[in-house]
Amino acid sequence: MRKAVFPGSFDPLTNGHMDIITRASQLFDEVIVAVGTNTNKTGLFTTQQRLALVTEAVADLDNVSVGAIDGLTVEFMQAKGAKYIIRGLRNCKDFEYERDIAGVNSVLAEVETVLLLARPENQNISSSMVKEIGKMGAKNMDQFVPPIVVKALEEQFK
Repeated sequence: MRKAVFPGSFDPLTNGHMDIITRASQLFDEVIVAVGTNTNKTGLFTTQQRLALVTEAVADLDNVSVGAIDGLTVEFMQAKGAKYIIRGLRNCKDFEYERDIAGVNSVLAEVETVLLLARPENQNISSSMVKEIGKMGAKNMDQFVPPIVVKALEEQFK
């Protein structure tokens, strides 16, 4: 059984994330979306809120589950019996960052990183950008995030 983990803060979950999750679910027997905290960024949603949003967004994908991660990704993977890390790439800066992380992860554990290229329509979407335009009251947020996240952003920025 090929089991993969897609780690991230998902603060908030974007359509780009959803595309990577959906495509990974077609490549692997099981995909676990590992919701963590990025200590280098200020969070908008709590871990519990992000877990709930991601869980609802992936509900139609039978082989996708969601879990919280609070330590090293490779430790989470070992606990879940996963051998593959899924990461999305939007640009060359993402590649350089992900290449370095993949190298460290392969030293820490026997894991393989699989990089999926973002589709052109998702290459400019980032959680940071979504938060910024959400704070400014942007309309048509559904082109950036799933409907459940649009509602959550509207509530958050009331």
